[in-house]
Amino acid sequence: MSLEADSIRIARIIFRSRLSRALLKRFLEPDPSGARTRLEHALSMLAHEREENAGLGCMLDYYFSKLLFGTAMRLMHIKHEEFEMGIRDPAIRRGIELVLRSLLKYGVTVPQKLAAPFLIVWNFTNACNLRCIHCYQRAGSNPGPDELTSGEKLEVVRQIDEMGIPVVALSGGEPTIHPDFLRVVEEGAGRGIYMAVATNGMRFADEEFTKRALKAGLRYVEVSLDSTDPEEHDRFRGVKGAWELAVKGVRNVVKCGEGMVSVGIAATVTKLNKDEIEDMVRLGEELGVDRVVFFNFIPTGRGREAMELDLTPEEREDVLRRIYREAARSSIQVVSTAPQLARISWQMSRGGDVLPTHFTMPRSSALKAVAEFIGGCGAGRIYMAIQPDGIVTPCVFMPIPVGSLRKEKLEEIWENSGVINDLKDKDLLKEPCGSCEYRYVCGGCRARAYAYFGDYLASDPGCLRGKISRESGAGAMMAAGGASPAPP
Repeated sequence: MSLEADSIRIARIIFRSRLSRALLKRFLEPDPSGARTRLEHALSMLAHEREENAGLGCMLDYYFSKLLFGTAMRLMHIKHEEFEMGIRDPAIRRGIELVLRSLLKYGVTVPQKLAAPFLIVWNFTNACNLRCIHCYQRAGSNPGPDELTSGEKLEVVRQIDEMGIPVVALSGGEPTIHPDFLRVVEEGAGRGIYMAVATNGMRFADEEFTKRALKAGLRYVEVSLDSTDPEEHDRFRGVKGAWELAVKGVRNVVKCGEGMVSVGIAATVTKLNKDEIEDMVRLGEELGVDRVVFFNFIPTGRGREAMELDLTPEEREDVLRRIYREAARSSIQVVSTAPQLARISWQMSRGGDVLPTHFTMPRSSALKAVAEFIGGCGAGRIYMAIQPDGIVTPCVFMPIPVGSLRKEKLEEIWENSGVINDLKDKDLLKEPCGSCEYRYVCGGCRARAYAYFGDYLASDPGCLRGKISRESGAGAMMAAGGASPAPP
């Protein structure tokens, strides 16, 4: 199979054409009727949300978009009904617009450079009602001394909207205990942004709160569960009864959000729970969730004091193989943030399947080519993170300040940060990741490279193929007194 799928090869031809570029540039102009862009208007017409009986300019946009997306659907074997259902979602329309803006700006690149991130993970507050062993944020019982004000948070949402970013995930600390949580969810949802939350789930044990959050516009709720054993979860999370409240929260969201919200459970895989992969997926099936996510353990924040919990490369390989088997078996989505899953799924399926880190892929002959187009670690490339005080970092697990929203616009940081631009270019990766045949679908976890070696372009010490002594990286950290590596 050619690594360059027909759809990508055709996209390259289209985006070299002056006529196509001129038409697409027109699509991305502000729409005279009040929609964000002409493309937004055209997609809403295709979704039958706006009257097709419009002015000449709108009708030209409509028929050109119908031709463009009809061709794309045929190439990607997407049914018309599925496409129409998808574009009824404003966040999907934003995603399509972002892809076209990126292709117009950069052409087709491998991996694809983006005009804006698809996702912002926003550590909303440093306050938390738990004290987890592995907390990357070192969250405490109170907010940090310099967190963004309510007005500053709304300005951040406005900037995210202005950039056309499709998804915002509020994390923490524990975002749901902050008084601004529902207000910001409502503001983002009102602008057509897909609003998600990563939570310990305890607030959702209150059914009234659950209903208020869903009414505000929350679209995805991901609840952390670190074990199927309540006692183990509570010990890891530092509060007795946390497991019962988290599971009750999941059940409430599933019950109250039927047809309105997606639900996931997420576990950070360590030596403590590495043998629970299958049990965790079955728990997710029993609870009726849409997704089970297995997070990489990153030794940052309080996790730096628990490095002995990290998996060996051999253990991670075994865990990821089991995750892929569950993904192939289960009726719900089973994914991992470890980018090596893409390589393992490709190998285990003998080229028939690949699971990039940030996307769920359809089965098709274009799999590996599309995975190289979008796959692998997304830090600074597909997403960025915002800290409670407005500091921007490439990833919540990578404490490298690349700008401050109190001094710069989010768009300026995305465009101008040297660290962000380095992370967008996988050809800068150091050996052995830099010469690995899977560097575009995987490329290793940049946060793990930084945590162990103080270098975000270094090899990921969790990969068998890397053949790098993780002990040498840990030894260097110990010699430095356990302090976080200085930002480059």
